Amino acid sequence: MTLKEFKLQLPNMPCRIALVAAEFNRFITTQLLEGAREGLVANGVKEQDIPVYWVPGAFELPLAADRVLQAGQADAVIAMGAVIRGETAHFDYVAGECARGIAEVSLKHGKPVIFGVLTTDSVEQAQARAARNKGNKGFDCAVAALNMLALASQLADQGQ
Repeated sequence: MTLKEFKLQLPNMPCRIALVAAEFNRFITTQLLEGAREGLVANGVKEQDIPVYWVPGAFELPLAADRVLQAGQADAVIAMGAVIRGETAHFDYVAGECARGIAEVSLKHGKPVIFGVLTTDSVEQAQARAARNKGNKGFDCAVAALNMLALASQLADQGQ
């Protein structure tokens, strides 16, 4: 989705959106991170309001997101990683627990924690979803985070 196709109304307050990224498969997560940063800045978030935190792998993303929100360091978190299927069951454990943990953190804090973890069958699929020229899922996650913050602001204004 290009910015010409989508422009949203940010909440009437500064928003701080943390990017938490997995070191494992960094050649993919770096592209996701840059796409997310680009999407946030293009939609009005100031660069200084986008802190970046690195963790060893996707399994550690929920704990990092929890600590960032607990410390009051962000209004939303985008958790990014790449879990690529291999020949063992490791993929299933990591991807499933990561998704569950991210959902739990979001519900615990009542703040958006966006699941930006690619779960692919191959490196080529991950590269296609992280490509900077089109379809970057990090950019899509930035748009999702901003939409969720806008919705929360709208609901708060309505007393809900």
